[in-house]
Amino acid sequence: MKDKDNITFASLEDSLKKRTGYKEIKKAYEYAYNEHKDMQRLTGDPYITHPLEVVKILLDLNVDDTTIIAAFLHEVINNGNSTYKDIEDNFGSEVALIVQSISKINKLELPDNNESSIIYLRKILVGLAEDVRVLYIKLADRLHNMRTNWAINPKKQKQKAQETLDILVPIAHRLGINSLKSELENLSLYYLKPDVYNDILEKLNDTVEELNEYLEEMKESIIELLTEAGIKFKIKGRVKSVYSIYNKLNNGKKWDNIYDILALRVFVDTEADCYAVIGLIHSRFRPMQKRFKDYIASPKENMYQSLHTTVFGNNGHVFEIQVRTYEMDEIAEKGIASHWSYKEKGTKKIQSMMEQKLEMFRNTIEAGENLEDEDFESNVKSNLFSDLIYVYTPKGDVVELPIGSTPLDFAYRIHSKVGDTTVGAIVNDQIVPLSYELQNDDIVKIKTSQTAKPNKDWLNIVKTPQAKNKIKAYFSKKDKEEYITKGKDILEKELRKRKLSFNDILTNDTITKIMKDLKLNDLDDLYLAIGSLRFTPSYIINLTKDEKSEVNDILLERKNINPKTNYKSDILVEGIGNVMVNIAKCCLPVKGDEIIGYITRSDGISIHKKNCHNIENKKNRLVNVSWNEFNNLNYYYTNIYIYTKNNTNILADVIAEIGKKDAYVKSCNTFENDNETIYEINIKIKNKDNLENVCNALRKLSYVTDVKQMVG
Repeated sequence: MKDKDNITFASLEDSLKKRTGYKEIKKAYEYAYNEHKDMQRLTGDPYITHPLEVVKILLDLNVDDTTIIAAFLHEVINNGNSTYKDIEDNFGSEVALIVQSISKINKLELPDNNESSIIYLRKILVGLAEDVRVLYIKLADRLHNMRTNWAINPKKQKQKAQETLDILVPIAHRLGINSLKSELENLSLYYLKPDVYNDILEKLNDTVEELNEYLEEMKESIIELLTEAGIKFKIKGRVKSVYSIYNKLNNGKKWDNIYDILALRVFVDTEADCYAVIGLIHSRFRPMQKRFKDYIASPKENMYQSLHTTVFGNNGHVFEIQVRTYEMDEIAEKGIASHWSYKEKGTKKIQSMMEQKLEMFRNTIEAGENLEDEDFESNVKSNLFSDLIYVYTPKGDVVELPIGSTPLDFAYRIHSKVGDTTVGAIVNDQIVPLSYELQNDDIVKIKTSQTAKPNKDWLNIVKTPQAKNKIKAYFSKKDKEEYITKGKDILEKELRKRKLSFNDILTNDTITKIMKDLKLNDLDDLYLAIGSLRFTPSYIINLTKDEKSEVNDILLERKNINPKTNYKSDILVEGIGNVMVNIAKCCLPVKGDEIIGYITRSDGISIHKKNCHNIENKKNRLVNVSWNEFNNLNYYYTNIYIYTKNNTNILADVIAEIGKKDAYVKSCNTFENDNETIYEINIKIKNKDNLENVCNALRKLSYVTDVKQMVG
């Protein structure tokens, strides 16, 4: 599976010259050429051949000029001397952001075949891909690397192949890029299971001449049939891909029961012609029962549209026949990128579905900013890597949703205002509860009322990140407005109590001083901080006079507040109700550690381990704190130090072992000396017991000599 002769810019120039941005594209090539000059790939080829091959793949997908420019430059940070600023200065911020994202993604490696590692990498990959063009370049980058995978060591070959199947193939499928997906699958199988791959290939090759004869004979029969009917068409034949056959065999099919090894594809001008062709074929050749699929009326989750049928052809041989328009084929083979050309032609259906597809990626990415790892993993699985359903508005517009979605998800997909004002749902002319699980082909009508408002219980009903985020945003805005009003009222009451004038105390100078001291933006931020009990009104008034309350003053102010038993916070402060707390970075306590609180001047209460050396001489500002037993939802970051024999390439095993214990690696620093290697790893864990389990598991590794926890 080695490459042919080296590609050159000249070989692509005819295609590139047709583009409006050719001048900038050539500039990007020359820039990349200079950055990679005198560098070689492991294959022995000049390094510049890699970006050239990536661009060649992307040209076949009909991507825009910005993607081509970024593709030429996608290795100049990791394998060149360029910085983000260099690229921004030469090619603009849009190109620079895409190149930066690709550079970050290409630094990542799959630690092992552990599922948690796969999900972790998926999360990072999707999280970095804020622009869908990043994913296109990454897929093309991986396709060329898989074509030259023979140049790396066998262990790495399998690792890259597994990563490709687990992470990149599902993304190619979701984007609808069948041409890339199919080749990536075949190449991955070749490296992961060469015996299986070669066995299937051998079976196909044994009969390849026969199979091609059957295809040609059947093709001629269909050409004659459609020509007589006066239909304009094109027709192609193919033998099913090795990976597709492997998949069917792996799912329990017998070789003799795989009915679509022989396949023909018919292309026509219109949707009506598609149905006419199927009718003519069925009139001549007997269709196999339950093998007709109408993906035009009900597209697949990646926007694939086509008619499929399986018929008994000449001499009883079985053929799968697909019928589609040229536009449908462009979308099926090239995915979202090819839609831009159709968007210009005003194809509203394609434009709508494309926007929904991109919206799904954007919503999953946005959700990752606010969710815990487990929740985000669930969202990635359900929204990007699972099957979808297609439902309809009363006007017949298609809406794409994850399996398990409800009418509320549908409403928020239409518009946030529709979701916020939903009062009921009608599905297929029947009233259903808002928790009803939608099915493929449902027709959904949402009943709204201008006076209706979201309900917090909806968060337990909706499936999509988009709906959850919109509901949370509504209540966040509402709570914020209430806290601002409450904070202003509390401050004004305190001023009246002290017989002080608002305008005399909060002058332009004192407001500027408070904003600077407390790192706030405006008065609304100040009211919000008071209303949410982050700061007391007395503390704010004292700040205007350069007086800062001591610990006893603060506690006395708060002594009449009755603490509740179920705070949202994971830490309870003695004598104080709801107050801002921060985990101290010097000792990073986790739930279960013995802790103490230190009252800071302006940033609430800092939580330390009781034995932290940074609070030894600060007794006058300490306050008793405890862990809230009613709240077990939070995770904590802390550091561990792993001492190992001076071996190499063991970090992947360490990360995998941590992942097995329901913990997550955030970052790692490595220190080496003559006798040992020390890893300082920042991990995310649930509590002290979780931390102990991680440390005990690591101590059992043969090359680990000791594991120590962080001490302040």
